[in-house]
Amino acid sequence: MDSVLKVLPGVEYKPEQFPGLVYKLKKPRAAILMFSTGKMICTGARSERLAKRAVMKAVEELKRNGIVILAKPDIQVQNIVASGDLYGEIDLEKTTYALKKTIYEPEQFPGLIYRMDEPRTVMLLFTSGKFVCTGARSESQVYEAVKNLKENLEKAKLISYE
Repeated sequence: MDSVLKVLPGVEYKPEQFPGLVYKLKKPRAAILMFSTGKMICTGARSERLAKRAVMKAVEELKRNGIVILAKPDIQVQNIVASGDLYGEIDLEKTTYALKKTIYEPEQFPGLIYRMDEPRTVMLLFTSGKFVCTGARSESQVYEAVKNLKENLEKAKLISYE
């Protein structure tokens, strides 16, 4: 970790708060978390392509500054978080009963948690029609999850567009 700290400008390392280095990139805009195991996590990238580009940029920067990296990085997308809007009002109370695998406790959290089977994702739904999708492993899974969500809500008449 010390050698990386010496060669990369602007790297943050506060081991008492977090066990990894934080390397912030401007282009593409992302943060790379680096651990002593050699693993990296890219966060904040706006697409799969930009996440992969950010990791490769960090690796190239390390190599250019004398850090020995023997193998080509094995980059895997583990979790995509996406947010959006269905542009309708969702009746969360009725949705709780109409869809399986939901949790809705408005006293604790204003959104409904919906665990979808296909694709395997978790959707946070809000009355306003806004949503957050987590757990997808590709952008196409995000689009499929939103499409399935919209169809399920419309079929059960749980969303109104006014």
